Amino acid sequence: MARLYRSLLFVPGNNPRFLEKAKTSPADIVCFDLEDSVPDSEKKTARGLIKEALKSRTSYSSSIYVRTNSPISGKIADDLAEVIQKGLDGIVIPKVNNSAELAKIIKLTTTLEKKRKLKPVFLIPSIESAEGVVNTFEIAKSSKRIPAVVFGVFDLLNDLKIEYTKQPEGAAYSRAKIPLDARAAGVLSIDAIWQDLKDLDGLKEDCIVGKRLGYSGKSIIHPDQILIAHELFAPNQSEIQWANKVCQTYEESKNKGKGATVVEGKMIDEVHYKQAKALLDLSK
Repeated sequence: MARLYRSLLFVPGNNPRFLEKAKTSPADIVCFDLEDSVPDSEKKTARGLIKEALKSRTSYSSSIYVRTNSPISGKIADDLAEVIQKGLDGIVIPKVNNSAELAKIIKLTTTLEKKRKLKPVFLIPSIESAEGVVNTFEIAKSSKRIPAVVFGVFDLLNDLKIEYTKQPEGAAYSRAKIPLDARAAGVLSIDAIWQDLKDLDGLKEDCIVGKRLGYSGKSIIHPDQILIAHELFAPNQSEIQWANKVCQTYEESKNKGKGATVVEGKMIDEVHYKQAKALLDLSK
């Protein structure tokens, strides 16, 4: 399965029609949502619907993630108990403030995986607060399970007591810092959503800004936004060169009977290799 991060499509977990429609989505990641798009009264129903959807995993062409509720919600243990099962590729964890919160979630996740004899899933922390922005490098570096972090602009602005605009100046520093910290930690970053579904030109401009800041992709809330994100977050020449180097070095290492290796001082393993291979396949 392609490990690309150009688009992360959120799909409300309480809507059976949307869950079914996501089977044909071209998004790199389809993320079934248990958080903001699902009212408290429907959380239990959404968990059940997502659990059933995961049983049809082979019908989905995208990587499949689930966004749980936040660490401070008191609901995440129930979320994990239902969705940690065969067919799940990863979890998006909203409103992560520090690595200590993440460590508790990893402990819960590991216990369920061992009990159910499952492979470890990936974790994508969402940075949505002033504390989270300050701690982005620490969060991104805290576990090998983390392939990327995602920027959540709306809750950050709420935390900062700033009103949302399409180009919120108060979030500019945070938006620039997150991909920098992520890159320093050796992981990717996914930019925040574009809320105005009718303003596709605005979405294009926003993707261009995100790409220039170092983001690998975009959070998506409507299928019409996917192809724009894919076009504007297509791999550039330097990314293709890096992917070639990763594939060549890793394949040489495997041919010698070894596994993980080092490219320009950075540790490269099977996950990095698959991601690089997917990028090269896309560029061709």
